[in-house]
Amino acid sequence: MRDPGEEDGGVLVGGDAYGGVKLTPVRTRRPRRSAKARRRNVVLAGLLSTGVLVTTGVVWATPRQIGTVDAGVTAPSSSGAENILMVGVDKRDDLTRQQQNRLKLGRESGQRTDTMMVIHLSEDHKKVTVVSLPRDTWTTVPGKGDHKINSAYQFGGPKLAKQTVEAVTGLQINRYIEVNILGFIDVVDSLGGVTVCTPVPIDDTKIALNLPAGTHQLDGVRALGYARTRATARSDLDRIDRQQQVISALLNRALSADTLANPAKLASFVNSTLSTVRVDPDDGLLGLATQMRDVSLDDVKFAEVPLSDVDFKTPTGESAVLWDKQAARDMFAAIDADRDPAEPTPSAAATPSVKPSAVPPGEITLKVKNGTLITGLAARAKTALVAYGFKVPGDPGNTTKKDYKKTVVRHGEGQEAAAKVVAAAIPGAELRKTDTAGIEVILGSDQLKVKQPKANATPTAKPGVTPTTKTAMQNICKK
Repeated sequence: MRDPGEEDGGVLVGGDAYGGVKLTPVRTRRPRRSAKARRRNVVLAGLLSTGVLVTTGVVWATPRQIGTVDAGVTAPSSSGAENILMVGVDKRDDLTRQQQNRLKLGRESGQRTDTMMVIHLSEDHKKVTVVSLPRDTWTTVPGKGDHKINSAYQFGGPKLAKQTVEAVTGLQINRYIEVNILGFIDVVDSLGGVTVCTPVPIDDTKIALNLPAGTHQLDGVRALGYARTRATARSDLDRIDRQQQVISALLNRALSADTLANPAKLASFVNSTLSTVRVDPDDGLLGLATQMRDVSLDDVKFAEVPLSDVDFKTPTGESAVLWDKQAARDMFAAIDADRDPAEPTPSAAATPSVKPSAVPPGEITLKVKNGTLITGLAARAKTALVAYGFKVPGDPGNTTKKDYKKTVVRHGEGQEAAAKVVAAAIPGAELRKTDTAGIEVILGSDQLKVKQPKANATPTAKPGVTPTTKTAMQNICKK
C-alpha cells in the first residue's frame, strides 16, 4: 500500500476482520523512518492490539486499513488531552466451525461487548491512564433502564455504549475505538507469544485452559483464553487483572529490540492490530499516534473502579457489581484533570485524612511455609488462604527449623497494612516485622485455622475508597 505522496511504500496487506493478515513485501524507495517514530507507533499499536483489551498507531499502514464506525462522537478534545472509550467485541459470525472449535466458542451469531476500557491521554501527551470497566457493572442504560453495562452495546451498538459510559463516569468521550478481540490471537502470534504469571492455578474446562500457578509462555489462543477466563475466585475482577497483565506483556514484547529491529515482525504486528480495528472519528488514528510518541511502559498506568458491592443481586436474579458512586466519580474526575487517582487531591491534602480501609485480600500476595513436622499442613493452609481471596503463587515451602510452636505472619518494610489483613484471617497468629521481602506465613504446631470467607460474598466486597494504580512496567512478570 502507499502512503499519501509516497512511492512504492512498505508492504501489501490483505486478510479478514480477525487479523488473518498476509504480508507481501514490495520494493521500497522511501527513506527509513526514525527509530523514535517506529517506537511511537508500536506503543500505540501495542495498546490497541489488546482490545482485550487499548490504542493504535501506524507504521507501514495507511488510514485506509482502519475501519470506521458511527459511535456518535461529536466532542473533539478542546485540549491535547483525550478520553477514549475502547470496546472489545466478540464477533464470531464469520468464523468457520473449525475456528469456533479451536477457540471453544459457541455457535451464537452477532456481537457482544466482552471488554470496555476508558483510556485517558494526558494533555502533555506523556501519560496514559487505563481504567477497565467491569462487564457486570449494574448501571442505568439511557432509555433502557437498569442493566449490566455490557448490555448497552447489544441494545444500541456503539452509540448507546458511549452514552452509557459517559453517564456513569461523568467523562466526555472524545474518541471511540472498537476492537474485535478474536483478532487478538494473530496479534499475539505475530510477536511470538507473551509471558504471563498467575499467582493461582486456573482450570477452565469450558475453554480447555489449565495453568498451574507460576509463569507461562502463551501463544495467541491460550493468551486469549487467559485474558477472558473467569474461572478464579474473584471472577471478572480477576479477569481485569489478567487483561491488564496481558496488555503490559504485549507492550513489553512489542517494544523489545527483537521486534523493533525486525521490519517483517514489526509490520506483521502492526498490521495484525490494524485489521481488527474500527474507529470514530474517521481520522485513521494518525494524530493519536503522533501524540503518543514519548510514551513508555512506565507512563502507562492502570486503575480499577472502586466498588461497593461485588455480589449484588439484581431484580432479575443476576449477579452484578455496584460501583462506589462517589469514589468512582472522584477517580474519573482526577484522571480527567491529569492527576494520579491514587494521590490525594490538593484539598484533601490540606485537611485531616480519613483512615483508609484495609487492603483487599485480592491485592495481597504471600508465601506459606510449614514450620512443623505435620505433613500436609502448608498445603491445607494454602488452600484455605486462596479460598479467602489471597494470592499464594507456587508450592508451599518448609522452614529449616521444624519446631515452631506458634503461627507467625512475617512482613517486610512497608507491608504492615497487608500483613494485618493476613493476620486477621488467621486469628491468634503473631505479627512480626522482619527483613523478609513481602509477606510469609510460617505455620506453627498451634494449627490455627483460616477464617472462612462470608457466604455468598467475596472477601473484597468493600475495597478501600482510594484507588490504587499500577504501571505497565510493574505488571511485567519478574524473573
